[in-house]
This record gives sequence, structure tokens and C-alpha cells, in this order.
Amino acid sequence: MSGVLLGLPGPWAEDSREPSDHYTTKIGGLPDWPLPIEALNLNPTLIHCTQCGSKLTLVAQVYAPVSSGTLNIEDRLLLVFGCVTPNCGSSPLSWRALRIQKVENETNEPSSAAALDEPPAASSPVSGSKTNWWENLSDEDDGDLDLEDLSKAFSEAASLSSEPKKTNSNRNSEGAMKHSSLTAQTREVDTDTPVMPCFYTYSQVEPSSKDFASVCSNHLSLSVKEKEADADDHGQEETWEAENYEYDKALNADRTYLKFKKQLDASPEQCFRHAFGGKPLLPTAEVGNAGKCGLCGASRHFELQLMPPLIYFLQEAADACHKDSLENWNWLTLGVYTCSKSCSKSFDKEKSAHGDTWFVVEETVIVQFEKPLNECLQRYFS
Repeated sequence: MSGVLLGLPGPWAEDSREPSDHYTTKIGGLPDWPLPIEALNLNPTLIHCTQCGSKLTLVAQVYAPVSSGTLNIEDRLLLVFGCVTPNCGSSPLSWRALRIQKVENETNEPSSAAALDEPPAASSPVSGSKTNWWENLSDEDDGDLDLEDLSKAFSEAASLSSEPKKTNSNRNSEGAMKHSSLTAQTREVDTDTPVMPCFYTYSQVEPSSKDFASVCSNHLSLSVKEKEADADDHGQEETWEAENYEYDKALNADRTYLKFKKQLDASPEQCFRHAFGGKPLLPTAEVGNAGKCGLCGASRHFELQLMPPLIYFLQEAADACHKDSLENWNWLTLGVYTCSKSCSKSFDKEKSAHGDTWFVVEETVIVQFEKPLNECLQRYFS
């Protein structure tokens, strides 16, 4: 993975239970299973809280294709669930993550997602003839030229050229939500599962550390000049220390947390960070053991983490019942660790009646909470 993709807030859904498709990335709402949930042979316990047994609510759905080294998987998504039962949200046992993936097609047939990126067929009436009629046009043809047909051709060509090519990033936008609209429209709406307010997200590559340092340096330089100018205006002669002193030298500051805070401040609306095989941005130095893949035995590595702004945006639209639940979500980040091979060979079975073979496997969630101030002070003064 060459960089980190940030998930930023987009439009709110008109209805938190509205259906979409599995190419859609969103916060809250209902999960968009690629097949009817019965066809996935989903173990019901995977969507129930390990602590209280209640049905979990979807917190994030992230379309997560993989193109890294020998891996090239289009149909793949991650679902992160949490419990809305009071006092459960503060327990690591109330969070679960599922990887949903299509079994690798050994015939190398293009997937439905890849087909979206194919250009219009050469036999298209406009694309096939848009150059021929122009190249063959001469002054002698002026009298026979059908202006109505010409106008129509121009209109169709303009329409085609104005349609943006679908990519991994814009599949997460509103345009991508229209894909498989027939399936979405015919899907029965689940009225039993608890839901959080739903909004869609779009992806943006995080600036490199070099760019980030440059921005911070410029911001710091400007802050120093503004402070010095303000001091001159008031006739003050005392020296103002640079802001980076506060980050680096404060006695009661955890350096790991401050790095987390600075990078979060650089993009304060980020709801999640995605980097298959990358490094997480952690608020505390202690990292739990992600374990090994239960299917193939490969090590799990970091792929996705949810960030605090996600809670803020949900609180903005939550009703009274949900607000109480969200107040118990006092985590700083939820890290999702997945199979480093993103394996699927264990699920090579006959295709279902729907023509595709999909599987669901649970991955590891590691939760990091904010430490009480007295615990931080004890660490530095003990």
C-alpha cells in the first residue's frame, strides 16, 4: 500500500435504512450484503455482541478492494459493528469486524466491478462512427447533410465524454450508490436491526509526511510572526516559545498521543483511515495481539481504523436514544486487522444459485481508549 486513504464525510442518507450496494462506503445505516444474507451462510453469532448478546449495529461499511503484489481482489468489503446497549460500547468485546469477499475466479473473468471501468464498446453507434462521418465529410456533402442527425451525434458524443470514468474512489460517492440499483430497490428493508444515522463518505489520499511537515512548518512560522507582531503592538518584550515546544516538551504529555493528535488535526474530519498492510496511527503505544488468520494461519496486519470524528458526526444526527449510546463510545480509535493474504481458497465451493461464491470471515478489532489524566500523570511522575 503506497499511502493512506482517508474517509471523509459526504452526503447524509435520506433514510438511515435505505439500501445501496456493496461497492458503497458509508458510516451507519444497514449493511449492504452482496447476496441475500441467507445465501451467505452467515453465522448469526457474528452480528451479535459478545458481551450482552444483543444484535449489533453497523458502524462502518468500507469497500476495500486489494491491489498489492500478487493480490488483485475487486469484490471485497469490510464491515465494522458495534453495540448500542448502554455500557457495552466501552468494552472491546462489543466490537466486531467482518471481511466479506468473493472467492477468487480462476478463469480470470472480469468481475462486475471491473466491468464498470470498461470503455464503451467499439460497436457503439456514437463511438464507432464519431470519426468516420467527420473524416468522410466534404464540401460536396453539404446539401445532403442531415442537421438533425448531426446535432444528435454531437449531443450523444458530449454526453459520453462528460461521464466520469468510475474508479475505486468514486465508487464510494453518490454515483456509485446507483450501481446495482435494481438489487437495492428490490431488497427488503430490515426493520429489526438497530441502526445509526447514515452518511456516505468519499476517499482522499493523505498528504505525505514531507508535505505534512511543510504545512506544519509554514503554519508554525506564520504563528510565530503573528505572535511577535501582537507582542510589539502591546509593547511586550517577553519571548514567546514556539508551539512545537508544547508538543515535544510537556511533562504530562504522551508523545504517541501527541503525534496522533497532530496528524488528526491535519485532517480533522477524517472518519477512518485505510491502508492495507500499512501502519496504524495510534494514540497509545500499547498494541494488542491481532493473532493469526483462522482460515489459513497467516499473520494478520493492519488495514483499517475508525477515528473519533466519526462519533461526532453521528452525534450530530442521532436521536435521544442513540445519543446515550454514543456517549459510551469513548474510544480513540478502532483498529481492524485482517489476513495479510486476504485468503479465500478455503471457500472454493460450488457457486450458489446467484452465480457467485462469497464468504464472510471475522477479523480482529483492537480498541484503544483514552486514558484517565491521573493514569497519565502517574506514568510520568512514578
